Amino acid sequence: MQLWKLNFSEPDWQLSPEAEAACIALLDGELAAIPTETVYGLAADATSGTACARIFEAKGRPQFNPLISHVASLDAAKEHGEITDQALTLAEAFWPGPLTLVVPKIKSSPISDLATAGLDTVALRVPAGPVMRLLSERIGRPLAAPSANRSGKISPTRATDVIADLGPSLGYVIDAGPCAVGIESTIVGLVDGTPRLLRPGGLTREDIENVLGAELASPPSEMKPDAPTAPGMLSSHYAPDAAMYLNAQEATAEDALLSFGPTPLLGAERATAEFNLSPSGNLVEAAANLFQAMRTLDLSGARAIQVQFIPNTGLGEAINDRLRRAAAPRDNI
Repeated sequence: MQLWKLNFSEPDWQLSPEAEAACIALLDGELAAIPTETVYGLAADATSGTACARIFEAKGRPQFNPLISHVASLDAAKEHGEITDQALTLAEAFWPGPLTLVVPKIKSSPISDLATAGLDTVALRVPAGPVMRLLSERIGRPLAAPSANRSGKISPTRATDVIADLGPSLGYVIDAGPCAVGIESTIVGLVDGTPRLLRPGGLTREDIENVLGAELASPPSEMKPDAPTAPGMLSSHYAPDAAMYLNAQEATAEDALLSFGPTPLLGAERATAEFNLSPSGNLVEAAANLFQAMRTLDLSGARAIQVQFIPNTGLGEAINDRLRRAAAPRDNI
């Protein structure tokens, strides 16, 4: 495994030998952990079935769970998916950024069927994190990149998290420090003429609806748990080893406490460990801290993690989505 500690203040980082080596590794079918603005991604050439298979093997991820393909630009996205008027509106408003669009896949697209889980749709994103865009542009191919962690476990927002989970499976790790957004992209489906929120994430429902001028519908009711149409839709996901309980009223000496806001939970002073996502009650700060907080509390040795109430507005919708999945029964991880 090669580790590249990236300093964005260096003007020529795009031309560095490390960038060239990472491109060569990806073209050779190796896996690279690459930072984005959301979380670190486990990246591989999306056009190579063999490379995509290595993603599924390294993560222990079921192959019915599709992957997001990251591209360098809107023009590059048009080579792989049908960009409808609604998709174009959202892409022009929010790309590069934490938004993934699920659209019909163009037949001429070389993206592997393994990356799309055999569906006739493709999940596309232009990330704001410049490293993923640069590497995709350099190799001239989309990069399939789910979160760089074992399937079902807590997503990584720092390179050290990635190395702890997946180090032996990686050809390259690019360390650019902590991710600014801290939770995965919002996924919107644009397949049947109705925009659908398939996964809340780093872009709020309200922002998307304001641009579309329409409300986002829910996923189709007939969708099966073992046949998701987009990543991050399994009922159990993002799970720590400790049990997790939501909307806690009290913490004991055997608990770790995931708190939020300025008002302490009853018994907070007795908890084994505490991590306040945002003492001021800022949901943007809370989202950026969420996965690191879960990892920290999981290492405390507590029997359970008690989670204080978090409002379901703005980014709170995505935070609560992750917490619900983390607290769900874990049969399908």
